[in-house]
Amino acid sequence: MKLLLLFFLSTTCLLQSQNTISFEEGMTSPDASLNNIEWLAGHWKGEAFGGIAEEIWSPPLDGSMMFSFRLLDKGAVSFYEFGHLLETDGTLILQLKHFDANLSGWEERDENIDFKLVQVEENRFYFDDFTIEYISDKEINMYVEVGEEDGTSNEVKFNYHRQ
Repeated sequence: MKLLLLFFLSTTCLLQSQNTISFEEGMTSPDASLNNIEWLAGHWKGEAFGGIAEEIWSPPLDGSMMFSFRLLDKGAVSFYEFGHLLETDGTLILQLKHFDANLSGWEERDENIDFKLVQVEENRFYFDDFTIEYISDKEINMYVEVGEEDGTSNEVKFNYHRQ
């Protein structure tokens, strides 16, 4: 029984991390434009980390789509993210910064978190350890590898619905 449970848990962990792809040294980003992902524009809401996750994406304009994210937990803001999806050199890059509830930045002033585009499928955009999946005009999923304190990472799924 213990062996069966261990197999189930390890298989579940493997399946959970199959929604993201890492950008490896020597890779190049595929061709893509904001026109390919303009369906992302809008107001999205879902549950994550025991709270409410909310994202607002602007329509593409002059080579970028800006966004804001907030996580609400127990009636208060846990943290924010602000960033953009940028069209550059014939491909896309997702850049963001994190902020505490009081808008104190997590990253240094001149630093961003960059997610290079790895692969594009019909309904999925795979960035470095971050995937955006189109389900319908009213639903999307985002998958992200989140680092843990012990040095491991865990894939987290955000299921959003259009507001």
